[in-house]
Amino acid sequence: MSNPLDTDAGSELFASYEAELKLVQADLNQKLDQISELSGEPRKSATRLAERTLDEANELLGQMRIEKQNIPSATRSKANQRFRNFESDIDGQKRKLKTMSDDRKALFGNRYTDNPDHDQQLEQRQQLLSGTERLDRSSQRLRESQRIANETEGIGRDTLADLQVQRETIQHTRMNMLESEGYVDRSVKTLRGMARRMATNRIITVAIITVLVLLIIAVIYSKFH
Repeated sequence: MSNPLDTDAGSELFASYEAELKLVQADLNQKLDQISELSGEPRKSATRLAERTLDEANELLGQMRIEKQNIPSATRSKANQRFRNFESDIDGQKRKLKTMSDDRKALFGNRYTDNPDHDQQLEQRQQLLSGTERLDRSSQRLRESQRIANETEGIGRDTLADLQVQRETIQHTRMNMLESEGYVDRSVKTLRGMARRMATNRIITVAIITVLVLLIIAVIYSKFH
């Protein structure tokens, strides 16, 4: 049986991804509109930005595909329908972007020609653009990894600081305990000394009383004899 808390969390996450995907789609549509008005280097730059935005949209779709499995069955059908609509819209945007990317004349501007002698040069240029794009993505992933490493390092520093504070607290508590044990030992010794003195005083008192009794007996005995 599924946990109601899990299903509620799944619904909230799905809705969060859905809202974020709408913003990404709007951004992608805006970039596609800009591409159609550009040519040459600006068009290539805008195309790369649109491709990154498309990748982000696909990642959000992947997250939604996972989270919709956690939605209660009573509302899952509506979520599935919305998911299919998003999927269809993004597919359309992907085809539109591909069409724009394949438009060589718009992509390369006045430098484009139908002369077959330039096919190899164009192919090399496309390979260079593809390599540059992969390098940009690798750099972006590297920056993200560096950010995560920095956050992890910060968490580690905070944890070490907390452990240091706890260690100092434990040491202070231990010193207080040792000091308390010293007080207890001295108190025990003092009580033992008092007990010994009381026992000694009791013995002396008994001895004095015994001597007095014997003296009284001797005096009485001497009077009658």
